[in-house]
Amino acid sequence: MTATPRIVLLHATPVAVEPIRIAFSQRWPTAETVNLLDDSLSVDRAREPELTEALIERFVAFGRYAHRSGADGILITCSAFGPAIDRLIAELPIPVLKPNEAMFRAAIGRGGQIGMLATFAPAVVTMNEEFNEFVRQTGATAQLTTIVVDHAMARLRGGDAAAHNSLVAARAPELNNADAIMLAHFSTSSAAEAVRKAVDVPVLTAPEAAVDLMKQMVAA
Repeated sequence: MTATPRIVLLHATPVAVEPIRIAFSQRWPTAETVNLLDDSLSVDRAREPELTEALIERFVAFGRYAHRSGADGILITCSAFGPAIDRLIAELPIPVLKPNEAMFRAAIGRGGQIGMLATFAPAVVTMNEEFNEFVRQTGATAQLTTIVVDHAMARLRGGDAAAHNSLVAARAPELNNADAIMLAHFSTSSAAEAVRKAVDVPVLTAPEAAVDLMKQMVAA
């Protein structure tokens, strides 16, 4: 690893770029971050009922390119490609971090009933599987309840962050009995303040937790 570690951020949607930029600037400003974006991945993923082998191969090729660019670590910011990330982790000799791993582990430590607000429905199946796998690994008994907030992602992609945040926050009280609420995607973290005003339980976001864990993984 170089004195200034290069962390390559793999994005499948442009709305994930700003949240992770902010998290790095606040929590690991000395890291060199490189953004690689292929938004055709999320567009094509939304058209498929399941993550296809063709999409997995495209995502893994994306990750291989990141490795060849001199990455000391790779942080994925899109939550819809779990099995592809697993394959990339097994293949590459550097740390590769799933977008929600750190947040999931933190949420499981909060209690047995965890809520999640999502805005990109195709990601939910693989995210549920990942969450349950972390539960098994820790021996916990946490259960996940997920709400997909319709139309919020379209508003954010259209540049209306305020409408996105309002739509997400409006659904949050449905999870007020949970021990913690997770905002599913990096892009959803923009709604954190609005959601915290709407509920009385801890609200967890992915970017900050991911930066902290990536820092630990690269230093190990």
